[in-house]
Amino acid sequence: MSAIAVAALYRFHPLPHYSDLRQPLFDLLAANRVCGTLLLAAEGLNGTIAGPAEAMEQVVAEIARIAGLPEPLQPRWSTTDAPPFGRLKVRLKKEIVTMGVPGIDPLRAVGTYVEPEDWNALISDPDTLLIDTRNSFEVEYGTFKGAVDPGTTTFGQFPDYVRRELDPARHRKVAMFCTGGIRCEKATAYMLEQGFGEVYHLKGGILNYLERIGPEDSLWEGGCFVFDERVALGHGLAPVPGACRTHDDD
Repeated sequence: MSAIAVAALYRFHPLPHYSDLRQPLFDLLAANRVCGTLLLAAEGLNGTIAGPAEAMEQVVAEIARIAGLPEPLQPRWSTTDAPPFGRLKVRLKKEIVTMGVPGIDPLRAVGTYVEPEDWNALISDPDTLLIDTRNSFEVEYGTFKGAVDPGTTTFGQFPDYVRRELDPARHRKVAMFCTGGIRCEKATAYMLEQGFGEVYHLKGGILNYLERIGPEDSLWEGGCFVFDERVALGHGLAPVPGACRTHDDD
């Protein structure tokens, strides 16, 4: 069993006093030898952290308790033999995933979640427009067959892409995906606000799909870029052999 557990987690939940959470959360993670990044904002929290496998489940439970979340966090778990992060960062942000459009609230309206087991049927429908909401350098590592790359370098450019290229009257059925699901929370909320009728997103993101769908049934091609030293993951969330970083994401 690998000695290091990696948890990719997020939760949209009002945290009006989020700045007060920074130090107790930093102290919790540091005391348990956890590294990675945790972002805090008034809209919730987001991050990927890694630490000793025997401690991580309790650490994640404590994060939820300290933040005052009404329900447990449900991370995407993976394992590794080598530390994927070199240090610990707990940062205060305006948004836990930066879109830059005021008023977008996934707690108010969000697209229809699609389980990995139902995803292939949805994206194989010729009436479905499949959009990769990640940045182009991530798409280069891998994506779903037939997906559109919006050509963005930051998530904040996604609304411009929608306004420029998409039309609710023509694109009646849209499916979107991202690494762990968080970008699609805001992307689908934005699409609904713009008048798109049928908007779907992959529940738990690519990582959930790769964990639950075997290569023999998969429509995924390549590796899924991750923002740590593993670079890219494949089916079963195993690191892709030979994957090397071609983009400075810090």
